[in-house]
Amino acid sequence: MYLKTLHLRQFRNYQNQLVTFHAPKTILVGDNAQGKSNLLEAVELLATLRSHRTSRDRDLIQEGAPIGQISAALQRELGLRNLTLTLRNGSRRTVALNGEKLKRQLDFLGTLNAVQFSCLDLELVRGGPGERRVWVDTLLTQLEPLYVHILQQYTLALRQRNALLRQQSSDPNQRLKSFDPAQLAIWDAQLATLGSRVIRRRARVLNRLTPIAQTWHKAISNRSELLEIHYTPNVPMEADDPGVVQTAFLEKIQQRATAEYHQRTTLVGPHRDDITFNINQTPARQYGSQGQQRTLVLALKLAELKLMESVAGEPPLLLLDDVLAELDLNRQNQLLEAIQDRFQTLITTTHLGAFDAQWIKSSQILSVQAGQIGEDTST
Repeated sequence: MYLKTLHLRQFRNYQNQLVTFHAPKTILVGDNAQGKSNLLEAVELLATLRSHRTSRDRDLIQEGAPIGQISAALQRELGLRNLTLTLRNGSRRTVALNGEKLKRQLDFLGTLNAVQFSCLDLELVRGGPGERRVWVDTLLTQLEPLYVHILQQYTLALRQRNALLRQQSSDPNQRLKSFDPAQLAIWDAQLATLGSRVIRRRARVLNRLTPIAQTWHKAISNRSELLEIHYTPNVPMEADDPGVVQTAFLEKIQQRATAEYHQRTTLVGPHRDDITFNINQTPARQYGSQGQQRTLVLALKLAELKLMESVAGEPPLLLLDDVLAELDLNRQNQLLEAIQDRFQTLITTTHLGAFDAQWIKSSQILSVQAGQIGEDTST
């Protein structure tokens, strides 16, 4: 797939900016806070319908404007696709494909595939379980758009169950009178059914991703390190069978019933899952050096590219947000060699010093300054 044009209207610090891409690699050069990351964020939104920087649409719309809009022309093997995402201040966003407004946003997903790699991705290793859950959920969103609907259903059931648990009287003597076990049992069943779907899909995608990431990690570390990725679901998963997982789910709910009763929140389910990374059998989060952690994240991102390409049947876009400065020369070379001209790549940087002459010669160089993008004439 190849992104031909990107049109930003009242998005972040862009008033009305059309960008035409005419090379496999595009390097966006400019000082910090000029809008380079905003452009990559726009592509990310078209791919996933979410931003890793904010969960509020009003943060994406230019201040004082009622709407913001991202439009793109994407060339795929089966033809040209025109995508439009319209963000509204105070009302629901809308999406359109080839000029037709879609009733379901999940029908928009999977049209454009992209892998984003930024310095913030180091939090995949260093951060808490929530960072890793968001990472695997974002990957699944592109590989299996229906997953968005499943995750939304689970989140809604979780909220309803938590609301019911909070309705219990704060007076211990009155709790039994205010508590409805039958109603809770209904939500238990809902949570187990929906939660098992989330768990099984997370397990499957990590099973597919792990060997690819291990191969990349071995190459980048010159075969000196072994990467292990372990999915640690909150509910035991003995087999990829919905009935087995649901039974285990309900059994654990029963086991944690007393704790949930006192804490008045749901303690069982995929919202408490984690993913652990080990390097040479040592936890990377606690004991991995900065270089080891960067190698790990780079291997994960390259694995995402490969997996997404195998599922979509076409190479996805690669978005590199000021990441080359974070990598040493060996890791830079591994990344640039993997990219070559196979993946259309958008790269942000504050200077061109990290690129060799051949790369600069074969790339489109764009200058970004205060929400204005133009051809760079300094090279």
